[in-house]
Amino acid sequence: MAVTALAALHRKLFDETDGNKFARLKDRLLNKHGMDERQAVLDILVGYAKEGQLLHWRNFLMTDIIALAEPGECGDFFTTCLDVPELSYWAVDGMLKSMGKAAYGPLVALAAKPEAKLSARAKAVKSLAVFSGQPFDRGLMLDPGHWKVEQLRLAEVLAWQADGYPAGHGFAAPATHASLAAPHSPLEKAAAQLEKKLAARRRREQDLAQPSNWLAIADPADLRQIAAHWTLPEHYQRFLACYSPLRVSIDGENYFQGLNLYGAAELVKRQHGYAWNPVTQESIAGWPEHYLVIADAGADPYCLDLGAITDGDAPVYTAEHGAGTWHFERHADSFVAFLTEIAAAA
Repeated sequence: MAVTALAALHRKLFDETDGNKFARLKDRLLNKHGMDERQAVLDILVGYAKEGQLLHWRNFLMTDIIALAEPGECGDFFTTCLDVPELSYWAVDGMLKSMGKAAYGPLVALAAKPEAKLSARAKAVKSLAVFSGQPFDRGLMLDPGHWKVEQLRLAEVLAWQADGYPAGHGFAAPATHASLAAPHSPLEKAAAQLEKKLAARRRREQDLAQPSNWLAIADPADLRQIAAHWTLPEHYQRFLACYSPLRVSIDGENYFQGLNLYGAAELVKRQHGYAWNPVTQESIAGWPEHYLVIADAGADPYCLDLGAITDGDAPVYTAEHGAGTWHFERHADSFVAFLTEIAAAA
C-alpha cells in the first residue's frame, strides 16, 4: 500500500504545473515517506531536479536533496549540477557533503571560472572556507550571493590548492566575560539572561566569519575611542567593556521591527544621522547633545540620557523617527532596567 501511495505521489509531482500545489505535494512526499523510504524519495527529488517541468522548483529542491542525502550519495548528480547555472549554487554544498575533500578540486575550478555565475563562484569560496577552516570569507557578508568579484580572494584559494589543500583553523569564537556564567549584580544577571537566549540562537545558526548574537569582551581601542567622546555612567560602561553586543538583534512584542543593540565597535558610528552629520562633519541641529543612541528599532532611537546620571546609571528615552522634530518619551528608568526588558523579550 505504501509503495502504491508513493508511486501515485510521484506521478502527481511530475504532472503538477501549479507551483503552490507542487509545494504541498513535495511537503507531503517528505513528511509521509522521507523517513521510512528515504532512498526512494531521494531518487524522486533528484529525478525532478534533472527533468522536472517547473524550473524554479528544480532549484528549490536542491536543499531538500542535500538534507536527505547521506555522505557518499549523489556525488555524480551534484557534480553534474555544477554545470547547470540554475542548480550550481546549491550543488556546491551537495558536493562537499557527498564527496568531502574530493570536491575541493572541482569547486576551486568553479570559483576560478569567469564565465560562471558570480553567486555560484562566491558560494564555492564560502563553502570551501567553512568546510576547510580556511579564512577565505573573513570580513565578508554572510550571504555570498552579495559578494563582488574582487572579494573572491582567488589568489588565496589557488595558493591553498597548490599547497595541497591544508586544513585551516577556522575562526575563534569571541571572548566572553566569566560573569556571564556566574552573575551577581543586577547588570550581570540581565546580561546573563540575555546571553542564555542568544546562545540558543547561536546553536541554531552561527557563522564565526561574521559572528552574531554574542555579548563579547570589547576591544580596548574601541573603549578608548568612546571615552574620548563621552563620560558614560558606570553600569553602561561596564556593559560595553564586558558584554559588548556583536550583531545583536532582538525580536519581541515591543520591537515589531526588531531592536538592534549597539556594541563598543559601532557606538561612535551609530550616532551618524542622529547627533552627527558625517558628510558635513557637523552636529545635527535639534538633537539633544546629552542623548547617546545605544540601540534602535527600525531607526527609532533608544538613547541614554548622559545629562541625568545617578548612582552609576541613566534613564533611557526613545522617539519615532521621520516626524520632522524629535519628541522623546521616557522608556526605562535606567540602562539596567532597559537591559532587563530586552533580555525578557529576546
